[in-house]
Amino acid sequence: MKITRSELLDVVYRFYPRGVRNFERIHVPPNEPVYEDTEEHRRLVEAANRGRAEYPTWEAMIHRMYERYRLQNESLNLFAGGVDPAYSARVYRPRDLEPAPSLSSRASLSFHVSLLGPYYGIHSRGEPDEIPAAVAEEIEATYPGYQTIPPELGNEVVPDVEMDWALMGEATIYVCLFSRVWTWVDPV
Repeated sequence: MKITRSELLDVVYRFYPRGVRNFERIHVPPNEPVYEDTEEHRRLVEAANRGRAEYPTWEAMIHRMYERYRLQNESLNLFAGGVDPAYSARVYRPRDLEPAPSLSSRASLSFHVSLLGPYYGIHSRGEPDEIPAAVAEEIEATYPGYQTIPPELGNEVVPDVEMDWALMGEATIYVCLFSRVWTWVDPV
């Protein structure tokens, strides 16, 4: 089944309020909408709660992948009570760590399984190896029916959504459905 722009925006708008700045109540004038009081934010919190309840499925998949790859689970914030829209992890290829990892070294692949809809994403620098296909195979086996979002849709900016770290006009569909961790891998 082909994913459409309209379908993805419907999902984003179900969990992120349009046109509401993501400020804390003390910074909002009286009688103005507060981001955390919106129905959309409540749904996002519920999705994160569902993600915590279903975390053992993600954790089992991650443990299977630890056997093959140098991997970092980026979902611990969710597990600790955060309101993340997806499970996320990063894979470090051997050359990402040579000669020794530095504070500026970055993973060359990240992958995400959305808690907001049946979508996953793999964000890679494009190294010619089997890792992206193997990761996709593992995700699809663990989460049947989930599909990847093509870059021409995922990279589209959602103009009227603000997140705690992205102003209006900065968040993409990928970031809304997978979290800011999506940006932690720079494609070449």
